[in-house]
Amino acid sequence: MDKLNEVADDLKLLGDKTRLMMLGLLQEREWCVCEFVELFEISQPAISQHLRKLKDKGMVKESKRGQWVHYSLNVEGKPHITAVLHGLPDSHTLLSSLNKTGVTACCD
Repeated sequence: MDKLNEVADDLKLLGDKTRLMMLGLLQEREWCVCEFVELFEISQPAISQHLRKLKDKGMVKESKRGQWVHYSLNVEGKPHITAVLHGLPDSHTLLSSLNKTGVTACCD
């Protein structure tokens, strides 16, 4: 039952479109908080809250570079998350759905 609860909790977390899109984008590369702020056009605290929830469930890992935090995908041992991510559109399509072609990194 513990595994079933874990899977249910993980999938519930992905019920949020922003978090699901973040994971989809993280499949292809590492992203900085500042890039997500520009991309999703929401506040830095809101982006950080989404990423904290993903980190708390072990779906992303972070690395600090100066004042910025970069996130990467971490779904080893979570085949149910990998299966969901395989069903997502590629990053170009995800960016297009946000009317974006890319972002200008503010952290470099």
